[in-house]
Amino acid sequence: MQRQDFRFFHRLRVRWVEVDMQKIVFNGHYLMYFDTAISDYWRALALPYEEAMLQLGGDLYVKKASIEYHASARFDDRLDVALKCVRVGTSSMVFSGAIFRGADLLITCELIYVFADPASQTSRPVPDALRSLLTGFEAGQAMLDIKTGDWVQLGADAVRIRRRVFVEEQGIAPELEPDAADAGAVHAVAYNGLGQAVATGRLLRHAAGVGKVGRMAVHRALRGAQVGQGILQSLVGAAQQRGDAEVVLHAQRSAEGFYQRLGFAVRGAPFDEAGIAHIEMFRIL
Repeated sequence: MQRQDFRFFHRLRVRWVEVDMQKIVFNGHYLMYFDTAISDYWRALALPYEEAMLQLGGDLYVKKASIEYHASARFDDRLDVALKCVRVGTSSMVFSGAIFRGADLLITCELIYVFADPASQTSRPVPDALRSLLTGFEAGQAMLDIKTGDWVQLGADAVRIRRRVFVEEQGIAPELEPDAADAGAVHAVAYNGLGQAVATGRLLRHAAGVGKVGRMAVHRALRGAQVGQGILQSLVGAAQQRGDAEVVLHAQRSAEGFYQRLGFAVRGAPFDEAGIAHIEMFRIL
């Protein structure tokens, strides 16, 4: 089994509490590594697990987990945990996994999950939508459909995400969300393969030739999975199409690095907005 056999990798670092006196990982911890990687696998499919399974009408239960040991991981190793779905049966799905240290193969595994009724835990057929997502992801298909449009087209889905992030998570006053600027803005909403809206943002006309990106919000379960990057790129593309020469935004300080990695630079001093520390950032188009 080689690294090139996989397209999904979860990265971790071995810490002291996970090794024995010989500074090698306890055998039982490898199952925990694969279990953690499975969570990131669903994130790569752009699926908030709990909401996705609720819509699909079932849940996944481990039927079998088998591990083969080839070599040991040691303290402070940086490991890549690889997974791929190799088969979707009538009610089960089979994952093949491997743990690598660089190019060295350390561990292989097979994980079998059964799709079942969460109340009775009796098996059910794997829904066609889930089957399609798994096979599509392994074939390299995009897991997000990002739509841009006006408030009439996308407002209901955009405000649902924004309220969850800004009001429920961050405690912003509900009367500040939404606002009058929504009606004239270009909105972007990202949908996963189940049609669930998972991220949003908007583009205003800030001044002549200057667009302003705002209301960037990503479902909590999908942060770090490049969903926000897709929204931002769509809005920057919309600004370029209408001829803007610059895009500005007010970034929460916690997200400053995210915007810097996408070509935005800081301008001016930090300030508070809705009780949260922000900084102005800009990007020349």
